[in-house]
Amino acid sequence: MGGAERNARKKKQEQRAAKAVAAARGSSGDRNKVVIGIVVVAVLALVVVGGVIWTSRSSSDSLKLPTDVAGINAPIVREGGVVVVGKDTAKATIDLYEDFLCPACGQFKKIYGAEIKQEIEKGTLRVRYHALPFLVRLSEPEGYSRDSANAALCAADQGKFWELHEALFAAQPEEGGPGYTKEELVKAGTALGLSEDKFKPCVDGGVFEKDAQAELDAARAQPFFKGTPSVAHNGQGVDVGDENWIKKLVG
Repeated sequence: MGGAERNARKKKQEQRAAKAVAAARGSSGDRNKVVIGIVVVAVLALVVVGGVIWTSRSSSDSLKLPTDVAGINAPIVREGGVVVVGKDTAKATIDLYEDFLCPACGQFKKIYGAEIKQEIEKGTLRVRYHALPFLVRLSEPEGYSRDSANAALCAADQGKFWELHEALFAAQPEEGGPGYTKEELVKAGTALGLSEDKFKPCVDGGVFEKDAQAELDAARAQPFFKGTPSVAHNGQGVDVGDENWIKKLVG
């Protein structure tokens, strides 16, 4: 198979995976559609990247998050339960709604994460990250979505939101299994350079849990929000199944 043919085939596979990500979004009240969408995403991921195994572990496993995660060359500011990454002068600002437990969010990150970072650093894109406790009941024990969202907001106050965000998706726990404990989240954060004296009380105390919940409540009131991941621009939903959606926003 020639190089041009391989590239064309890969492009088609990525388009199918991107559309599957969009299809996998859904509310917690319609779990069958969500599960079907996630299965499609997982199958297509095997084709696109040559084999993806979602990270799963028993409750006795130790935390294995990467500690060499690269930062981002862009301003990062927490505004309540939202973390804004990018310049105010960016051509386009989007709202990205995600959950650290959500498998479709993990696949979205694999497909679009590098391009999003590139455009942020170029100054053409500004992203308002909403880390939501959307799947809070779908870990065992319950609560990982809430705890990880809170930890990400805690990290933002020390300028380390990007690093923790990337690490949590790089070693994403499996939906329905045990998420990382607060103790493990603290270990991960300190390994990434966060001050334990500030980070631990914030994580243990759930300082930003109400802010994260408020963002979820606000998202559910939006007509474009069908679940995680969701992307909006100027209050309108963005079709992330279109592989060129980022280029269209910043072009």
